[in-house]
Amino acid sequence: MTTEMRLTKWDPIEHLDSDEAIALYLDAAFAENDCALIAAALGDIARAKGMSSIARESGLARESLYRSLSTEGNPEMATILKVINALGLKLHVSTYDA
Repeated sequence: MTTEMRLTKWDPIEHLDSDEAIALYLDAAFAENDCALIAAALGDIARAKGMSSIARESGLARESLYRSLSTEGNPEMATILKVINALGLKLHVSTYDA
């Protein structure tokens, strides 16, 4: 008897259902120091919140956001800041020993 195994793609937006979950997810992405990962994490959060809504709030085109906020994207810092503001988040900087 064989058992068929089916794998499904894990989608993080199913778990980004609270402000705390969103902050922890983005904080973990920043901790990796990987620009592509940070952009993709912002994209995941924007999709969880509604990409059209984030596009409207940020003043950026929805299609542009999908492209920029992917692992292949390379958003400008201005785009990242607009998205972070549209998400109602703020960046915080601290020293390593904080």
